[in-house]
Amino acid sequence: MRKPLDPERTQATLNEIAQRMAGEVNRGEVADYIPELADVSLNQFGIAVAPLEGPPLVAGNGDVPFSIQSISKVFGLVIALEHVGATLWRRVGREPSGDPFNSIVQLEFERGKPRNPFINPGAIVVSDIVLEHQPDGSDTHPVLDLCRRLADAPEIPVDEDVFASEVATGDRNRALGYFMLAEGNIKGDVRAVTESYFRQCSIAMSCRQLAKATRFLAAGGEGQDAKIAAVTSERVRRINALMMTCGCYDASGEVAFRIGLPCKSGVGGGVVAIVPGIGSIVAWSPGLDEKGNSVLALRAIEELAHGLDWSVF
Repeated sequence: MRKPLDPERTQATLNEIAQRMAGEVNRGEVADYIPELADVSLNQFGIAVAPLEGPPLVAGNGDVPFSIQSISKVFGLVIALEHVGATLWRRVGREPSGDPFNSIVQLEFERGKPRNPFINPGAIVVSDIVLEHQPDGSDTHPVLDLCRRLADAPEIPVDEDVFASEVATGDRNRALGYFMLAEGNIKGDVRAVTESYFRQCSIAMSCRQLAKATRFLAAGGEGQDAKIAAVTSERVRRINALMMTCGCYDASGEVAFRIGLPCKSGVGGGVVAIVPGIGSIVAWSPGLDEKGNSVLALRAIEELAHGLDWSVF
């Protein structure tokens, strides 16, 4: 049986990890294919744990906002499932891809049905559903609104410079959208759908805020956070399962092997990990490995999970 979180021990462990990460030399490389992300300093590291009860525990640069990028796919999936339920899976699969997150090869072979909602084509289909059900006249992106409510932080912004950079360099994602349109798996205007997707990826949050916003996934469908996210215990289990198998691109199996927790990464350098019954972990450092996952964030979560004996296995 898992022991309850000890705030003092957890904070001390976070402080030790942040101190070690500050001295690391091998920090990876920033995502330079998005120009605004290429300018982020590598010399940053933050980490936070949001327990189910009590305030978040934070160390390092845990209050510095960063672009959440593909972590936003979790929130988009939550919203799309609220709108269309299990019919979503007619348009998006639930299997790991084994290919890069923006690959078109598998998508062509499988006639426009993406393998899962956490690779780019899958997230674009999810964005198509979210946009289709967005209320007329709404001036707030549904994913941004959900993040603000879950984090209890109405000040959370979209980084407009990152958004403009995404739009300017987004031809590959638009190509994925047009291919799926040709196969009948996109219903809306491809440019509007992909811009909605770029906007959610450009949301800027700190480790503290993102940990609070994702801890509903640790609560088993119970509590106020689960009500805000409109999730049941069954839906939470399934989202966590997808994070475990598909959440870190084509390194998801390796991450599951090393860490043993459902994780979702983003090329902004953030990684979320869920400890069912305990809370949410978020670590951030902008330097990425060759698969697009933060080098130091994964290492830090691995150290924390092993040090506190947190695993789903």
